[in-house]
Amino acid sequence: MNISAPFIRNPIGTCLLAVGLLLLGTVSYLFLPVASLPSVDLPIITVSASLPGASPETVAATVAAPLERRLGAIPGVTALASTSTLGSTNIMVQFELSRSVDGAAQDVQAAINAAQADLPGNLPESPHLRKINPSAFPILILALTSKTMPPSDLYDVADTVIAQRIAQVEGVSDVSVTGAEQPAIRVDMHPGQLADMGVGLDVVRQAIINANVASPLGSFDGPNRMLGISSNDSLTSPEEYRRIPIKKNDGTIVSLSDVARVSTGTLDRLQTGTYDGKPAVLLIVHQSSGANVVATVERIKHMLPTLDRWIPSGVNITTFSDRTVTIHDSVNDLQFTLMASIALVMLVVMLFLRRGVPTIAAGVTVPLSLAGTAILMWLCGFSLDNLSLMALTISVGFVVDDAIVMIENVYRNLEAGMRPLRAAFVGARQIGFTVVSISISLIAAFSPLVLMGGIPGRLLREFSLTLVFAIAVSAVVSLTVTPMICSRFIRRAPKSGETRLDRIMEPLFVRLNAAYTGSLKHVINQRWLMIGVTFLALVLMGGLFMHLPKSFIPQGDADLLIGMTQGAPDASFARMNAIEKRVRDIVLADPAVAHVGDAVGSSGRGGSNEARLFVALKPTDERTATAQQVIARLRPKLAQVKDARTFLSAIQALPTGVHHSDKGAYQFTLWSPDLPLLSDWTSKVLAKLRQMPQLADVSSDQDEGGPQVNVHIDRTAAARLHVSATAIDTALHDAFAQRQISTIHTQSNQYKVVLGVVPGMQRKIADISHIYVTADDGRQIPLSAVTTTSIGTAPLSVHHDGQFPSVTFSYNLAPGTAMGAAHDAIQQAMASLHPPSDIHIDLGDSSNPASAGHELLLIVAALVSVYLVLGILYESLIHPLTIISTLPSAGLGALLALYLTGTELSLMPVIGIVLLIGIVKKNGIMLVDFALEGERTRGWTPEKAIFEAARERFRPITMTTMAAVLGAVPLLIASGPGSELRRPLGITIIGGLIVSQLLTIYTTPAIYLVMDRMRWRRRRERQA
Repeated sequence: MNISAPFIRNPIGTCLLAVGLLLLGTVSYLFLPVASLPSVDLPIITVSASLPGASPETVAATVAAPLERRLGAIPGVTALASTSTLGSTNIMVQFELSRSVDGAAQDVQAAINAAQADLPGNLPESPHLRKINPSAFPILILALTSKTMPPSDLYDVADTVIAQRIAQVEGVSDVSVTGAEQPAIRVDMHPGQLADMGVGLDVVRQAIINANVASPLGSFDGPNRMLGISSNDSLTSPEEYRRIPIKKNDGTIVSLSDVARVSTGTLDRLQTGTYDGKPAVLLIVHQSSGANVVATVERIKHMLPTLDRWIPSGVNITTFSDRTVTIHDSVNDLQFTLMASIALVMLVVMLFLRRGVPTIAAGVTVPLSLAGTAILMWLCGFSLDNLSLMALTISVGFVVDDAIVMIENVYRNLEAGMRPLRAAFVGARQIGFTVVSISISLIAAFSPLVLMGGIPGRLLREFSLTLVFAIAVSAVVSLTVTPMICSRFIRRAPKSGETRLDRIMEPLFVRLNAAYTGSLKHVINQRWLMIGVTFLALVLMGGLFMHLPKSFIPQGDADLLIGMTQGAPDASFARMNAIEKRVRDIVLADPAVAHVGDAVGSSGRGGSNEARLFVALKPTDERTATAQQVIARLRPKLAQVKDARTFLSAIQALPTGVHHSDKGAYQFTLWSPDLPLLSDWTSKVLAKLRQMPQLADVSSDQDEGGPQVNVHIDRTAAARLHVSATAIDTALHDAFAQRQISTIHTQSNQYKVVLGVVPGMQRKIADISHIYVTADDGRQIPLSAVTTTSIGTAPLSVHHDGQFPSVTFSYNLAPGTAMGAAHDAIQQAMASLHPPSDIHIDLGDSSNPASAGHELLLIVAALVSVYLVLGILYESLIHPLTIISTLPSAGLGALLALYLTGTELSLMPVIGIVLLIGIVKKNGIMLVDFALEGERTRGWTPEKAIFEAARERFRPITMTTMAAVLGAVPLLIASGPGSELRRPLGITIIGGLIVSQLLTIYTTPAIYLVMDRMRWRRRRERQA
C-alpha cells in the first residue's frame, strides 16, 4: 500500500488542501492566548477569620484549630497550613491537582459551617473563604495616591469602588487592599473620668450598642393607604455618637463626649503604606484558577478608565507592577527566535539541495507543519508561552527531516533512470515505512513527558504534545505534499557542477563522503572496539549525570521583587515605620529599581513586627543587572539597617504551595506534636543552616518571643470584691483590643465603631492601673486591686502544618549554588543533627523533582518507550538495540556541553536529552532500514549492506543533523526575557547532536554487524 499515491495523482486537490491548512493554521495561531508558562494553578482555598485583640496563641487554639479539624477531613486535601497572628488567622487548604477549585470551595464551606459550634461566640463575623492562593504572585499591582485625601479615605475608595469593579473582571480571583484601613468611628474613653462618675467601661459599650440599631419597624396598613415606619435609630456621624446619653450610678445623665473622645479614624490605627515614599494604598490583583494572565490584565486596563466617574477627583491610579510586560517581551523574543530557526534551517536545506524545487519541497513542510500544529494547539486550549514556542522552535529543526529523506530517495530513483512520476511513486513507497517508523518512535520518546504527573507533568504536557503535533503533521506533509511536488516539478536528477553553488559545495561533500567511507572501511572491522567506545560513552554519561549540579527550573529574570522586613520582637508600630523608611530609601537608591511599595502592620502573613515590601524593577532594556544580581547587591546594604533583617526574592512563573514565604525563594518545614520540643529544635536547625555556605538569607517563620504583659487574677481578692474573671477579661478587651462594637450601615458600605481607651493610656504597663472593672454590685474596682502583672514572652505568630505546630525555614541560594546541591546539603545537615522521632522534616521532595532519581526515571522511560515501539515496527528484538545504540553518544555530548558551559542539569536539559533520543535515533533508523532492504531485495551480505547504507545515508544524516543544530542555535544565543529556559535546551541539543554525529556514523555499523551475527547464531542454535 502506497499512502502517497492518491496525493501524487491529484496535485490540484493536494495543493488546495495545503493552502487550506496554511490559512486555518494562521488564523488559529492568531487566536492562541499568550502566557508565560502553561497554566498550572494549584487548587488552594484560603479561609480567613478574625478575633480582634486576641493573642496569636488564643487565635490558633480557639479559631484555627477547630477549623483545621474540620478542613482536614475533606477528601483530596494534600496540604493544610495556617498562620495565626494578633487578632486573625489565615488557613490555606491545598487539594490534588485534579480537583476542581469550585467543588473544593463547596466542601470547604460545608466544613466551615460544621465548625461554627466550636468557634468563639464573639467573632465579629463568620470565617469566610476565598478561592485564592495567597502565596501566588500578583499579576497586577496598582497604587492609589492623592494630595488631598487621607489614606483612610483612599482605602474606602479602593475597597468600595475600585476593588469591587476589578473583582468583577473575568479571570480575577481576588483583589487585596493594603497600606491603610477602612474608615471607622473611634471612641477613646477616659477611664479616670469614668471611674469618678461611677461608670464602667461595659456601660459605655452597651450604651453605644443600644444607641445604634437598624431593625425593621413595620408599617401601618389603613383602608386607603399604607405608611411605612421609620425612626432615627441609626447613628452615622461622630457628632451623633458624641450625644449618646450615658447613665451614671446616681441616675444623672452625661453625654458620651464627657467621658470619651469620639472622632473619625480607621478600623486599625496600626496600618500604613507608601508608594515611593508617599502615603498610598496598594491594590494587589490575583488571577483565578485557569485564567489567562495576559487576557485578564488587558481586561482590567480596559476597565480602569471607566472608573473616573465613580471615584473622587484627586485620586491617582498608577500601575505599580504589570507581569504582562515581561510575558509579552518573552513571547516576542521567542517568536523572533522561531523565525531565526526557520531561516537557518532553510539555509542548510538550500546548501545541501542547491535547487529551488527540492528546497521548496522540503521547506514547505515547515509552514504547513507549524500551521497544523497551531490548529491542534487551539483545539486543545493551549497557549503561546515559553514552552510551547520553544517546542515550535525545536520542531523546525526536524520537521524537514522526513521531507529531506523523501527527496533524497526520489533523486536516487531519478539517477537510476526512472521518470519523475515513477520516481516519486517508487520513492514514496520505499521510504514510507521509514518515515512512519521515525515519526512513531519519535512520538514514543515524548510519551513519558505527556504522561508525567504533578507540576512537572502539567508544565511539560503542552510542550510535549506540541512537539507530537508537529511531528505527526510533518510526517503527513512529507508523505503527501512533498512527493507530489517532486513528481510534478522535478524533471531530472541534478547534474554535477551544473551551478556555481554546485561547483563550490559538491566537491566539499564528495571529499567529506570519501573521507568518511575510507575511514569506515578500517573502523568497521574493529567491531568490539566500537562497542567499547559505546560503553565508554555510556559510563562517561553516567558519571557526568551524577556530577552535574541539579535544579528544577533555572531561576530567570523578573520585573518584581517581593520581600519582608522583620524587626525586633518588641518593635512597636512607630519603630517599624522608621525602620521601613530606611529600608525603602536604600532600595529606591538602586539604579535598577523603578518603584517601591510597602505596607507596615499586620498583613495576615506574619507578625506585628513585619512589613511587606514590593520592588518594581525597570524594564530589562533599561537595566544591566538581573533580578538576582539586584538582590545580591542590595543584601549587604540592607544588612546595615540596625534592628531589622530584610529578605528579598524575585517572583517566578511557577506556582507555589501553602508553605511559600516572602523571606526566601525556597522553603522546607519542621513539624511536631510537641510544641516545646519544636521550639527548642528550631533554634538548633536555624543555627546549623546559617553556617552552610550554600545558603543565604536563612530565616524561619517562628519569631523570637515578643514581650507580653501577663495579667494574674487574684481570685481570692476578686471574690471578696465581687469581681468575676469574665468582668476582668471584658474590661481589658474594651480598653486595649480595638474592640468593634457596632456597625454603621450606609448605602455603599458598612463601617465599624471601635472602642478603646485613649491612645496615651495604651503605651506603658503602668497604664493598666487606670482601668476599672465593674463589680457585681455595680461598684468600680481598680483593676490593680484584683490583679498583678508580670513581663513574659509570647510568639508573634503561630503556625500549623497539617493541624500540628510547625516551623517553615526559608532561604535563598548562595551565588553559584544549584538547587539540587543545596537540597542535598540540607538533608545531610539535618541528618547530622540526629533529630528525635517526634521532629518531622518535610523537604518538599514530592513537589521538587530536583533529584537524579526523577530525571533518570524520565530518560529511562523514554528509552523503554522507543524500544517497545521499534520492536513492534521491526518485529525484532535485535534491530531496536542497534538503533538505540546511537543514544549514549548523544547523551554524552549533551552532558559534556552542560559541564563545559557550567550549566545546571535542570528540567530543560532533561527535556533536551529526551529530544535527542528522538532526533538521534533517526540516524540509526535510516541506516538499519537501508541495510535491511539491501539484504532482502539485493542479496547483499550484512557487511556490504551496512557499508552501502552508511555511504548512501551519510549525506541526509549530515544534512538533518546540521538542520537540527542550526535550528537550536537561536536558543543558544538567546539573551532576552525567558532566555534562562531556552539556553540550557540549546546547549543540550547542539552538544548532543555534534558528538552523536561524530561517533554514531562509526559505532552504529559495527554494532549492526555484531547484532546480526548474534541473530544468525541464535537461529542456528534453534535449528540445531
